[in-house]
Amino acid sequence: MSKTKVVVLGAGYAGMRTIKELEKKNLDIDITLISKNNYHHESTALHEVAAGTSTAKDITFKINDVLDPKKVTFIEEEVTLINKDDKSVSLKNGETVPYDLLVIGLGFESESFGIKGVDEFGWPLVDIPTAQAAKKQLDKNLNNYQLSQDEKDLSIVVCGAGFTSIEYLGEITNRLPKISDEFNFPIDKVKITCIEAMPKLLPMFSEELSDYGIDVLKKRGVEFKVGTPIKEIKKDGVVYEENGELKEIKASTIIWTTGVRGSGVIGASGFAERRGRVMVNPDLTVPDYPEVYMIGDVSAVMDEKSGRPYPTTAQIAIVQADHVAKNIERRLQGKEQEAFEFVSQGTVASLGNNDGIAHAFDKDFKGYVASVMKKGIANKAVLQVSNFSTMMKKGRFDFYH
Repeated sequence: MSKTKVVVLGAGYAGMRTIKELEKKNLDIDITLISKNNYHHESTALHEVAAGTSTAKDITFKINDVLDPKKVTFIEEEVTLINKDDKSVSLKNGETVPYDLLVIGLGFESESFGIKGVDEFGWPLVDIPTAQAAKKQLDKNLNNYQLSQDEKDLSIVVCGAGFTSIEYLGEITNRLPKISDEFNFPIDKVKITCIEAMPKLLPMFSEELSDYGIDVLKKRGVEFKVGTPIKEIKKDGVVYEENGELKEIKASTIIWTTGVRGSGVIGASGFAERRGRVMVNPDLTVPDYPEVYMIGDVSAVMDEKSGRPYPTTAQIAIVQADHVAKNIERRLQGKEQEAFEFVSQGTVASLGNNDGIAHAFDKDFKGYVASVMKKGIANKAVLQVSNFSTMMKKGRFDFYH
């Protein structure tokens, strides 16, 4: 009798954690991991690459360095379609990979919300190439000021005020004094603006923590425009609505971090999705397709308390992966699938290298302590999707920098 073919799509937190957990269980199965890149990147640290405070090498590791080749076959190729009725996956190179059980963790893409000019002129932070491109654009404009004397080159607009936006602002305001000396531009002329359509900033934190985080960034020169929806992105500016009136901020660097959606492969494959996310069954399988598990950024799991899906975070992706690996084991043992349960361990946001805000253990933390917690959580996540030696190489241990 042939072994059960388990195929995992995506090498983000969800996919890599699923693989690591299946490896530990030593099940009599064939495991295949498919990813378009030969590396895993810490998506929670992309803002650091975009701001120039970390490099791509700092937040990536090679997939083959952490897999057991005796247990897992790795295919480096892009997934183009999931043929859910034929139980196969189509790849960009024309190959088709069959499966008995499928775990989809394909990750996220930038969401434009249909706003004009976003795709042409906004710089998203969704993977290593986009983060590097955003950093290149930023440095080019700041360096160009010496020649242009155009204040647009010293103007940075961050669109959106979610986690990525706030953490990017923390990193770039930390780095500005250093690159001001390097590129010889007047730091007092730099203009950083964050535009947010929602009426409240950092709603996932208490008012005290939210106020602290925003005050830190304001003291570093960031101007916030709240309750001001963005209407258009231009080559050298952002048009927004304030009190019913259209206004524009001129800027050469426009960072687009208003939100994300699940992989476009989900919709293209005919799944019932909304913004690339599928409302899954309690056991994390897809309705009508019990052999397909969907986790991470392409999965919508209802939070009964709030009546809304849980936010897609690395934390929930890792917990989902653990649950799927356990359910695959139960399935092979002929046992019933268990329902997924999630209890958040807390929320942490950095404000640069040595500052931050956090809620954990039913307590609020801010400042240096929160920044240490952030780095500790990042280290734990690397360990959970790789191994101890990789965590020691890639971990954040600059607690006193």
